[in-house]
Amino acid sequence: MVDEFSSFARLPKPVFRGEDPVDLARQALFLQEVARPEINFTFSAEKGIGIIACDRHQFGQAMTNVLKNATEAVEARQKTSDADYRGRINLALTLDGEDLVATVTDNGIGLPQDRERIIEPYVTTREKGTGLGLAIVKKIVEEHGGEMTFGPAEGQGTIVTMRFARDPLGSGRASEAAE
Repeated sequence: MVDEFSSFARLPKPVFRGEDPVDLARQALFLQEVARPEINFTFSAEKGIGIIACDRHQFGQAMTNVLKNATEAVEARQKTSDADYRGRINLALTLDGEDLVATVTDNGIGLPQDRERIIEPYVTTREKGTGLGLAIVKKIVEEHGGEMTFGPAEGQGTIVTMRFARDPLGSGRASEAAE
């Protein structure tokens, strides 16, 4: 908890370099796959995504935090579901104009009633959560010239969409905190 608070309170300014977001996303997904073999993970990336300007560590942290939340939502549903339930998490990278869009879809327990508040610091639905994971992701995404949205997945679950500017500084969309 102290580590997450420190990470949130002193999130360093991003250092933008040309990075391969497909490689960074696959690394974050791989860590979750190894830790949770009972969940079916899938990955897709649109051809031609190429290089984007991002902070390698922060981009990876954003992916990891959202994927970790998805695995926790799947695990929470596993506790209340029948034996036929199989957790699924998909990470997809696409392009939308000059933006990279990362979408994480799970078939877990779904969003809480007050879903607008889940990105506020210290708001959590987890017994042992700190309420900082999504607040950190929101800050990282904004500093990368983007935005994050949530919605219900078809059937049951959640879709988290993170939009990153390909060139946050060049587009003028990097948050003031990053400049």
